[in-house]
Amino acid sequence: MKILVINAGSSSLKYQLIDTADNKVIAKGLCERIGIENSKLTYKPTGKEGFELVQDMKDHTDAIQLVLNALVDPVHGVIADMKEIDAVGHRVVHGGEKFAESVLLTDEVIETIESLNDLAPLHNPANLMGIRACKAIMPNTPMVGVFDTAFHQTMPPEAFIYALPYEAYTEHMVRRYGFHGTSHKYVSMRALAMLGKPAEGTKIITCHLGNGSSVAAIKDGKCIDTSMGLTPLEGLPMGTRSGDIDPAIVGYLVRRLGLNMKEMDTYMNKKSGMLGISGVSSDFRDLSAAANEGNERAELALKVFAYRVKKYIGAYAAALDGVDAIVFTAGVGENDRGMRERILTGLDYLGVDVDFEYNRNAPRGEEITISKPESKVKVFVIPTDEELMIAMDAERLAKQA
Repeated sequence: MKILVINAGSSSLKYQLIDTADNKVIAKGLCERIGIENSKLTYKPTGKEGFELVQDMKDHTDAIQLVLNALVDPVHGVIADMKEIDAVGHRVVHGGEKFAESVLLTDEVIETIESLNDLAPLHNPANLMGIRACKAIMPNTPMVGVFDTAFHQTMPPEAFIYALPYEAYTEHMVRRYGFHGTSHKYVSMRALAMLGKPAEGTKIITCHLGNGSSVAAIKDGKCIDTSMGLTPLEGLPMGTRSGDIDPAIVGYLVRRLGLNMKEMDTYMNKKSGMLGISGVSSDFRDLSAAANEGNERAELALKVFAYRVKKYIGAYAAALDGVDAIVFTAGVGENDRGMRERILTGLDYLGVDVDFEYNRNAPRGEEITISKPESKVKVFVIPTDEELMIAMDAERLAKQA
């Protein structure tokens, strides 16, 4: 089946057309500046010359139409007719407690997603714009919603409940939801394949490390805990996000700095994390370069990040009552060999025995094992593929439609 995967933001739209017969990307690209002057479509077909098109897109419907026009273009296209698209898979950030798995996007489901907008005010409304645009142009094509939060819905109450008055949960939906679920699900499935084991009885810790980062504890193929919470701000320090902090810091800094809550939200989400500690950059490549040149704050930022990832691994090993495999994925996890070494050094007590020499020269973009053959705990580097995971779910549900 040919599945169009859509990831819609407020003024952007990423897309991939994937053939699930061989899991290959047929074409991919990006629509930028939707609703803004000088909107641009980038189109990259596999095996053909792509192009960029600057053309105003007043809304997401215009953007989707331009994507479809490119896909069926007589010269650059990869399909003869848009009817060749068997289904559309949409990334949806927040499914709350309503969606524990991917679903066909009926009108009722769309209304339910809209009711959850308060949980993800920057993302869900944008995701819905992409869904409605596709439904308007392709009314007879099955649409599937794949939720970042769904994989984490198997967490037990003791893992997702905050120690607040219980009404915060029952009346205001305040609980741990977790994010990056599509990535954690994909790499945990690949880890099982690399272990050569069925899900039952396995204990895996997945580390999705990038500009946004999270760790998940996965038992029997199901998530039992994850580091992000009600929002993606909780957990590890990230590119510009603070991660876990004493909640009293918020009120203290509001008073000290004279900030309102919106400004404080920006302070924690956009000015903190690696950028805040280092004063250099939110990009780990820039931090490594600065640290190598003697920048102490850049080095401190890297140490903080590695230390916090290591703490989560230790905590989740305890929660899982052991661990069979640790997985590194996403931009930093897949590519930053030095950061992997920082995190993995000193985990001998868990039964982790890493081939650090191989890790320092390991290939990028491949599924690899960086632990030694005799290591009790396997350590894998697995490139994530959220789009493929979305396509696989869309294919499965489209066949049932």
